[in-house]
Amino acid sequence: MTKTITFNELRKLKDSLPDGSTHRIADELGLSVETVRNYFGGQNFKDGKSCGIHMEPGPNGGLVVLDDITIYERALDILAESQDTSEVPQA
Repeated sequence: MTKTITFNELRKLKDSLPDGSTHRIADELGLSVETVRNYFGGQNFKDGKSCGIHMEPGPNGGLVVLDDITIYERALDILAESQDTSEVPQA
């Protein structure tokens, strides 16, 4: 399944994730941290791999076509988890 979003939306998702999420996604999916960073717009192909994103110039940072949305969906899950725990009153 593919998904098309703007680059700014992709970066906003990454920036909204709690600290350590990139490492957590990499560990859970058996990927290098640099590969996950590349998914979110990084450019380190020496230590990380390309991960099926294609960028087209345009407004809002351009369009990003995600060939594989596994990392994207995992990031959304982590974001939802962090929002759920932040709404729980502390005892």
